[in-house]
Amino acid sequence: MPTTSDPTEEQPTGDPNYLVGLDLNGRRVVVIGGGTVAQRRLGLLIASGADVHVISREVTPAVEGMATSGQLTVTLRSYADGDLDGAWYAIACTDEPHTNAAVVAEAERRRVFCVRADNARLGTAVTPATARYDGLSLGVLASGQHRRSAAVRTALLEALQSGVVTDDSVPLTPGVALVGGGPGDPDLITVRGRRLLARANLVVADRLAPPELLAELGPDVEVIDAAKIPYGRAMAQEAINAALVEGAKAGKFVVRLKGGDPYVFGRGFEEVQACAEAGIPVTVVPGVTSPISVPAAAGIPVTHRGVTHEFVVVSGHLAPDHPESLVDWPALARLRGTLVLMMAVERIEQFAGALIDGGRPTETPATVIQEGTLRTQRVLRADLGTVAERVRAEGIRPPAIVVIGPTAGFTVDAL
Repeated sequence: MPTTSDPTEEQPTGDPNYLVGLDLNGRRVVVIGGGTVAQRRLGLLIASGADVHVISREVTPAVEGMATSGQLTVTLRSYADGDLDGAWYAIACTDEPHTNAAVVAEAERRRVFCVRADNARLGTAVTPATARYDGLSLGVLASGQHRRSAAVRTALLEALQSGVVTDDSVPLTPGVALVGGGPGDPDLITVRGRRLLARANLVVADRLAPPELLAELGPDVEVIDAAKIPYGRAMAQEAINAALVEGAKAGKFVVRLKGGDPYVFGRGFEEVQACAEAGIPVTVVPGVTSPISVPAAAGIPVTHRGVTHEFVVVSGHLAPDHPESLVDWPALARLRGTLVLMMAVERIEQFAGALIDGGRPTETPATVIQEGTLRTQRVLRADLGTVAERVRAEGIRPPAIVVIGPTAGFTVDAL
């Protein structure tokens, strides 16, 4: 009885459907059918807090997993009249039209609204294309034209996320948001990060934060350049902390826009501490972190089944023999998994040497990715014994990620 398709049928011009929000929290919802159509609809029902019961002769693995985790119940049998007893809402989504018709008929007798997935106009309810955004629930109906309603829903959501359409009815409380901007491509910032950035009064931006995001800001938004150029000009961390605190105290909503993730070698927690000591509320928005995403963009997985069971991310801002270094380089050399070095280009000879001295074979694959995820991305493939020489010869410069280990030699072209 699982559904394998979800056909669409246009309803007559002049949609009779009345769009309404149902409070299903704790209320019984019965879904007849456990196939892919049911699977797509169950997530929102579970998120609404509904007491969901699925009745089907068989279910997809995903539906089975929902039942195993306690999110819903599954009864493995055919539909029988009476299954809607006590239901507030029902969905008929089998691949048997006569079964779906019987479910709708029972629902009408019991005055239970019922969606018929295979033929929308023959049910008593229609599921809109929905989305949730910052406390808003969006729903779009298009007379049963599901592709059209989904397209409009997606366009509205993207407009809200990008700031093209804004909801300023609920002003943001003055405070600070630490937003991870991702590895460089502006499309890789999180939805929440982009939403908060669109509502900022003041933005304190790192050098590695995607600059295209700043171009989207309104002309009234103040931007403070908090760049830290390697071995060059840098805004002191104390000055950055002060800018965040002073901006929030002046009644502004401040976004601290950082590259990657705020807590991965980004001094994010130092900024949280400074704000907390000043009584400033802080929201932390995680970002797509470069030590995982940049290798992925170059076709390198940091883990792979049967090859590596660990990966380690290491800061290269201090040499292996520096008295303040906290890294156990001999221990890293003994590992068999993937090693990802950040901020390591300047001292690549020392890092490669420390790993070789510690026992890592010189033929261990080593790949360097410069400006990962950007149009200007460069990928240099070498091994541990030659990577330093190749980096100098090829003029590789920061920002760059160094990946060392078996998976660093993987290439999609070789598959």
